[in-house]
Amino acid sequence: MQIYIFAFEKSNLTSMSKEIRLKKGLTINLLGDADKVYASVKPAKRSNRYVVKPTDFHGLTPKLKVKIGDKVKAGSSLFFDKYNNKVNFCSPVSGEIIDIIRGEKRRILEVVVKADPEVVYEDFTTSSARDLSREQIIDGMLKGGVWPFIRQKPYDIIANPIDIPKAIFISTFKSAPLSIDNDFALYGMDDLFQKGLDYIIKLTKGKTHLNIDGNTNVSKVFTAAKGVEINNISGPHPSGNVGIQIHHIDPINKGEVVWYLEPQDVISIARLFTEGRYDVSRIVALCGPQVYKPRYHRIIAGVSVSNLLLDNLKEGDNRIISGDIFTGSRINLAGNLGFYDSIVTVIEEG
Repeated sequence: MQIYIFAFEKSNLTSMSKEIRLKKGLTINLLGDADKVYASVKPAKRSNRYVVKPTDFHGLTPKLKVKIGDKVKAGSSLFFDKYNNKVNFCSPVSGEIIDIIRGEKRRILEVVVKADPEVVYEDFTTSSARDLSREQIIDGMLKGGVWPFIRQKPYDIIANPIDIPKAIFISTFKSAPLSIDNDFALYGMDDLFQKGLDYIIKLTKGKTHLNIDGNTNVSKVFTAAKGVEINNISGPHPSGNVGIQIHHIDPINKGEVVWYLEPQDVISIARLFTEGRYDVSRIVALCGPQVYKPRYHRIIAGVSVSNLLLDNLKEGDNRIISGDIFTGSRINLAGNLGFYDSIVTVIEEG
């Protein structure tokens, strides 16, 4: 077992923000960082198979609401949490349920949807943040399927909507190898990101922390955000880990919880309340030394990675990872992107 010791220096930038400098750690430089361009996937090559995996959610015991052959829309509930039936998990696309894959003891592993040529959405109520109470926002998120984006520390489980967190954290960057560049992924989404923040900051009586990368120049999507405390964090990995950030900005004491989410989750929440639909379209980075053309792709959550990798893999025994090399899950060529993942990494096996 290897033990790593990290040392930090902290100082206030202003009365409203903090600066954290990570002095010890390790950034692993891998080849295959995604180029800052969007790859186009020809319509004939677009996947029509989407998967929602209960195994992506720690501690979840799912109860199905659909069966094979059912028709669904994007935003239709596929299953819910057995111990909190208000927490719904929705279909990312419209189409037909073509398979429900089970494991040992009939444990539900995957719900598979064959997508329609054009996505049809469930209709949800739209309202501005200023017109909604905290309870109304939570109720809208539960019904609209975006509540699973809100996770809690400790335990990395889906947040309990009846809890009141001491703070909410949004890390705009990751320091693991080949991580997505959220400045690039959210380029031009300034207004939508701010609208999402307007709902999120009402979920806590404490602060909402927006943590930015002090190692690079950060776009105004994040630096111009209002209603949040913007913290500047620099240094090697694990400076981008939200758990590290929480520990050094607002540590969790006994009996307390902190909620956190990703920048692209903020966009999905904004779309629910402003457009009235469950839209989990994503920007993901396809990267790694075994990829011929590492670059960014516009996809919908739960997509099969096979079409992203078609004619784009180097020869050899490759390991395909949904996520980064430290925390991601190994998948095969027919596998699907994990619910919380924003990169697909391909490295040489062994």
